[in-house]
Amino acid sequence: MYEDIVKEVYNIVYPRRKLFTAGPVACFPEVLEIMKVQMFSHRAEEYKIIHRDTIKRLKSFLEAEKGIVLLFPSSGSGIMEASIRNAVSPGGKVLVTIIGAFGERYAEVVRENGRKAIELSFELGKAVDPDVLDKALRENPDVEAVAITYNETSTGVINPLPELAKIVKDHGKLLFVDAVSAMGGADIKFDEWDIDVVFGSSQKAFGVPPGLAIGAFSERVFELAEKTPEKGWYFNLPLYRKFNEEKDGTPSTPPMPQIFGLNVVLRMIERMGGKEKWLNMYQERAKMVRDGVRDIGLKLLAEPGHESPTITAVFAPEGVKGLDVYNAMRDRGFELAKGYGKIKEKTFRIGHMGYITREDIKEMLENLREVIKELTKK
Repeated sequence: MYEDIVKEVYNIVYPRRKLFTAGPVACFPEVLEIMKVQMFSHRAEEYKIIHRDTIKRLKSFLEAEKGIVLLFPSSGSGIMEASIRNAVSPGGKVLVTIIGAFGERYAEVVRENGRKAIELSFELGKAVDPDVLDKALRENPDVEAVAITYNETSTGVINPLPELAKIVKDHGKLLFVDAVSAMGGADIKFDEWDIDVVFGSSQKAFGVPPGLAIGAFSERVFELAEKTPEKGWYFNLPLYRKFNEEKDGTPSTPPMPQIFGLNVVLRMIERMGGKEKWLNMYQERAKMVRDGVRDIGLKLLAEPGHESPTITAVFAPEGVKGLDVYNAMRDRGFELAKGYGKIKEKTFRIGHMGYITREDIKEMLENLREVIKELTKK
């Protein structure tokens, strides 16, 4: 009856390019298929079955058997705010490590929620130096928590989280981990690394549309949250835990299609041989992209040994803007990611998350080689 309306909208949004973005990323076909199912009540038993099963699979994937895993109808930034409002006392201090734009966002969230951010910044392209972190904690013994961006989306740098986590815990501080562009693409051992809060989003390495945030929390966080005043309602962690345990759901309506999609991905991971094989797939993709970029003659922003498994930040050639590369690739049918933050003029980024084949990567690199050749001739 309204097929013409569907066509009108489809003509605006249909996929014209292969996605190598920072997120949202191309979704796995199996995810898109399950998300077509007709909706029903999120209090129905059918939803509860999927909710329970998704939580169970996430606990295994995140190695968080001691942690409390919760689902949120938001982006990852929602849990970023929840970590501060629930577990840091009003006016309390948080040491925020900054290696790019999303570390800066965490510091902003700390300040906007009435707490004090102690910023520990590093040169763009560099990871957090464990010795510098240790020194900063000795100089600021009154901080309540440390915030670390596991994988900095703006620079393509992954932090040495196990080593940093040990330092944080040696000082007896809470550990908050922004794993938005890491979760699903880099290893997370919640229990072993003694993490207090770690969060991710559906639209990154899991290859699911945006709208769902995933968080794992320690018991310590809930002990603090019970005593913390004015933590709000929408991201009230004890309330989420109560609904999760008593109703197999969330306080407000969850993004059911995204949860179905995530459940499918977690089953796919199991079917392909488990977490290790899945993460190896991401490492292989990343190496293929990095090797290809270097072969073209371009330089990476990330320091050696700290290259991200999910996104690669690349310096544009001398005299060429990163946006020029982005636009030229877009004209050829490839959606990369623009440079971000303070280095947006000099860089462009190549995401390797979600539904991407080896053939897609080869084709993208061939076109990138031609684009660089054309742009450097001008």
